[in-house]
Formats: sequence, C-alpha cells, structure tokens
Amino acid sequence: MDRKTRTIIVLIVALMTATIASATVYRAVRRIPVREVEVAHDFVVLAARAIPAGTRLGAEDVKRVGWPASSPLPGAFTRTEDVVGRGLVTALSENEPIIEAKLAPREAGAGLSPAIPPGMRAISVKVNEVIGVAGFVVPGARVDVVATVRRADDAVTRVLVSNVPVLTAGTRYEQEKPKDAKPIPSTVVTLMVTPSQAERIALASTEGQLTLMLRNPLDVAEPATPGAHLARLVEDGAVLAPPPIAVVSAPPRPAMKPAKPTPPPQMPMATEPPVYTVEAIRAGKRTVETVK
Repeated sequence: MDRKTRTIIVLIVALMTATIASATVYRAVRRIPVREVEVAHDFVVLAARAIPAGTRLGAEDVKRVGWPASSPLPGAFTRTEDVVGRGLVTALSENEPIIEAKLAPREAGAGLSPAIPPGMRAISVKVNEVIGVAGFVVPGARVDVVATVRRADDAVTRVLVSNVPVLTAGTRYEQEKPKDAKPIPSTVVTLMVTPSQAERIALASTEGQLTLMLRNPLDVAEPATPGAHLARLVEDGAVLAPPPIAVVSAPPRPAMKPAKPTPPPQMPMATEPPVYTVEAIRAGKRTVETVK
C-alpha cells in the first residue's frame, strides 16, 4: 500500500468518526428536557388595529397582551373595560399601548371636542381650491393664515397667525397623514388656535379675504414681515423712466451802473490858536492884554 492510499483511508476514517460523534452529541442534546422559565408579566391593553383620533373605542378595537413586569408602562390599563367607550385624543397605530394621556375623559365623549387641548379653540375657515393650497391642507398639516383687507384707497396683506395645526379638512378628521399623500378637496378647514388668534381670524374673514400657506412642520420659525401695501407694491414694482432734465436759462443780469468816483480825502482845515486874556498891573495901573 503506497503512501497516497494510506492518506485517503485516514481521511475517510476521520470523516466517519466525526460524523458519528456529531450525531451522537446532537441526539444527546435533544433528549435533554426543555426547562421553561416563567417571566413575571402583567397584562396591558393595546390597540388591535390602527385607530384614528376622535374614535370612540369599542371592544373590538383593543386587546390584552402580556407585558414584562420588570418594565412597567406608566399610565397603561390592565382591563379593557377601562378604555372601552372613551374617545381618542391622538391617533393610535396597531399594537400601540393605550395610556391615559391618549384618552379623553369618559364624560367628554368622542369626536373633535375631546381632542382640543385646554386653552385652545377650534375655528373653521371657508376655503376653496386656491385658498386651501390645491387641497393639500389636510388634517395634521400646519399652515400660516394670511389676511387681505381692503381700505378706501389702499389694500393691506399681512400674516395673522403662523404655525397653526389643521384639525379637519371638510368632514375628515385624521391626525395621521395619508400614505398616498393625495389632496383632500374641501370647502371648510378647521384650525386649532388660541382665543386671541380666533378673534383676529374671525374679524379678518368678515372684513377681507383669508389665504392659507402650507409650511413644513419642522420649520417653527415665526415669519417677521411688515406686510404688503397696494400703494407701496405698485410704486416698488413700476419701472419709472428718469424725469426729463429741465433746462432753465439764467435770468438776464442787470446793467452795471458806473461807479461814482470816490472824492479825495479832504485835508483837515487848520484851526486858529486859542486867544487868552491876561490882566496886568504896572505902576499902579491895571490893564488887560491879549496873548495868543
């Protein structure tokens, strides 16, 4: 038997031995009984399907599943009776836990009213295809409200309120965005604003025209604009020709009169010396003499 044949026989024997050993270990492991360790858990109520906001929960909308007791969920419910019949404030996705913050009070009912936070109000605005940004103002979007008010000799356009959430578009009330992102044709859009903002919108809707501007929900910057005036818009937009340069001729200069010759300075006249009188007495005689 040559060396090559011996090598092949050794490899075959080693392969068979390894196969038999692996099969023996596998069978031994399978015969070991499985030890099930019970993990402590509690029951939590979850959403059985995707539920839009404003829906009154029913028994078919919820389910109970086990939740690890080592990771308790604050505000969760353990019984379905505690959530059935209550309205949703925010939308729920499938298998999402239902907590107290996402439910309206039991006496509040369902619909739009429970979804309005304290201190806020819902106001409806009449829109058309242009004002509603071609129907893309859908529930869950955020918009800026622009008002145009006409005056006697001018018109003013200004941003009334900014970054306002849209509650409803027509009769549709869903906080989640549609998957296909299709526009919703509607004639009424309901906005969630503060009472002071609602007053401004109501006044502007009666005195002028409202327009909605769709904005990115991640853009939270407040627009700082002075507003647009019609008179200023026309003046700024018109291309004015340069005014003609008027050539003004200089007025004729009056004729110069010949200057009068300056008289030569007069020499001061010589004044006579003053005359003094002196009284003299000589040899008993008194005389008056004149002295210059």
